[in-house]
Amino acid sequence: MHIVTQGLVLREVSYKESDKILTVLTRDGGKRTVKARGCRKKNSPLAAAAQLLVYSEMTLFEYRDFWSMDEAESREQFWGVKGDVEKLALGSYFAETMESVAEEDQDGSAMLSLILNSLYALDKLNKPQALVKAAYELKLMSLAGYEPMLDACAVCGAPSPEEPRLHLREGVLHCAHCRGGVGDGVSMPLDGAVLAAMRHVLYGDPKRLFSFALDAPGLTRMADVCEAYLLTQLERGFRTLDFYKSLKIELPAR
Repeated sequence: MHIVTQGLVLREVSYKESDKILTVLTRDGGKRTVKARGCRKKNSPLAAAAQLLVYSEMTLFEYRDFWSMDEAESREQFWGVKGDVEKLALGSYFAETMESVAEEDQDGSAMLSLILNSLYALDKLNKPQALVKAAYELKLMSLAGYEPMLDACAVCGAPSPEEPRLHLREGVLHCAHCRGGVGDGVSMPLDGAVLAAMRHVLYGDPKRLFSFALDAPGLTRMADVCEAYLLTQLERGFRTLDFYKSLKIELPAR
């Protein structure tokens, strides 16, 4: 069976002398493992599409529950990301986290749009890396079924909690004085502006995902909370995140 779909390469592994095994997030089939035969040969028509973080239209062939790439035409290479070591590290983190939550044989359109828009924001919009990263992490958790409850305090029901906090394990918003009602575990402090930005990401127009602004302390707080929430919910770390953080320490902050 042949299908034509659009997809983004989340991971590439060299195989044999001239092939690659790709993990591709496709629009209509979710995560797929795809063999790109001969893509490492000189002048291969599949070479451009069989690269990490390349978005392409591709023709896939299924044989005995295995997919191979017959044809592909790259639509977006994200050169502005690949030409900057920090942005490439962050884009690789996006890919690794996406691979960890995306499922096979599911509609992948929302997740694909999220990661494409996030890469575009890094590539073309010149948005702060911390802002893009935080919005991506929070929205990814929502799409993967881990959306935190941010509409009101989970204990007293106040829509504007006093000294708001997010309980990382339970995924609920609460007032500082309601801390005892949400159980053990870590709660991280928010503030009004950060809470508004997080609500914008979760409940606002996906096309305006990055259309919010915070001062430097607020952005740092949101970035810390969103990262911690993702790591807590997925119960694992990511080597690409560790590498990205090492670059932020070694290079001047952006």
